[in-house]
Order: sequence, then C-alpha cells, then structure tokens
Amino acid sequence: MPLKDLPADARPREKLLARGAAALSDAELLALLLRTGIEGKNVVALAQEIVDRFGGISGLLHTDAASLKNIKGLGPAKQAELLAVLELSRRALAEQMMHKTVFDSPSSLLDFVRLKIGGKPYECFMVIFVDATQKLIASEELFRGTLTAAAVYPREVALRALHHHAAGVILAHNHPSGEVQPSYADQSLTSKLQAALGLLDIAVLDHVIVSRDKALSMHAQGLL
Repeated sequence: MPLKDLPADARPREKLLARGAAALSDAELLALLLRTGIEGKNVVALAQEIVDRFGGISGLLHTDAASLKNIKGLGPAKQAELLAVLELSRRALAEQMMHKTVFDSPSSLLDFVRLKIGGKPYECFMVIFVDATQKLIASEELFRGTLTAAAVYPREVALRALHHHAAGVILAHNHPSGEVQPSYADQSLTSKLQAALGLLDIAVLDHVIVSRDKALSMHAQGLL
C-alpha cells in the first residue's frame, strides 16, 4: 500500500509537515523513503519490519549494499536511496570537521568513524588526517583483515600523512564483534605508530575503536 492510500492520520508525510520530523518514529521516517509497501503489507508496516530486522535504524544505516539486497520490498532504487542517505550523513559530518577542529565536537568524530567503518563485517583500519589546526583534510581506509602491530605498516601510514601534508592523525579501527574496549594489541599498535610518526613530527591525536552501535576514544579514556 503506498503512502497516499494510508488513512490521513497515519500518513508520515502529513505528520512531518504538521509536527516536524522529530515527531515521526523510525519506521515512519523510513516509510517516507520507501514510499510503497508490498502486497499485503502497507509501507509503514514494511518499514517497521525492516527496522526490526536490523535492530534499529542505526543498524540499518550502518549496513552494506549486499545486506540490503536480501530484503523483500527493497528494489535497486530503494537500496540506492538508503545508501545515499548514509553517504550524505558521512559527508555532512566530514564537512563539519573541515570547518572546526575535530575535538570541538567529539561526538561528531565518533559518529563519523562509526558511519565509515562501524558496520563493516571485517576488521579494518582507517586514518583521519588533520592539519595544524586539527581540521579534517581526508580519511582513508588503509588496512583490512586481522589487525595487529605486524599487519599495520607505519611506513604506509607515514607516507599517506606526508602525502596529505598532515600535522596529525587520528587512528581508527572497528571491532565486528561489537566490543570496543581496547585490547593489549590495540594499545601496542598505538604506541608503535606514535613512535614512528613522532620521528616525522606527526602527532597521533587519538585512536578511535568502533562497532556498529558503539564507539570509544582512547584519548577520552586517558589511554593516549
């Protein structure tokens, strides 16, 4: 059932215009993107089913294209729209960090890292490059797989930092298991990179560890 066929008091678009976006549930907001349901299920019910399947809207927005392909009712166009919303969120957060220091809004930094790599099914290592005023220059995923001090190469991190003329870096990686407490290997890796980059006068400002719905800053925890 499309949105226009829902009862007037159940139409998310009208509710949003009358009361604002904050008044809508996660399912209602998603229904606005989906626009139509499937046979025997109106669009709001379909949206709620999708939200529940991913454990909430955060889980949905941190998923990948492959997972969306398995959802009945999500054709290529709707998949593309959801992925576009996720990318817009990433870009909005990146734009904020380009205009103010990354530590002016710690939550934006953590959200940015989660949106970039939090939902990936494999472990990956990302580096955020910042200038002398700690504003974002660029971010790059440099390594993936099982991450240890031996698997992350300081030389490659240093080369990319020099390429971007970065004064500092923020290290980041994900834990697909969902646990974000730093391990001994995480702390050892951080120390190794601090020592290597310090020789080039490039500061390691933080090491952020994320999962799909959690994030931890080693700097905020006093571990850096």
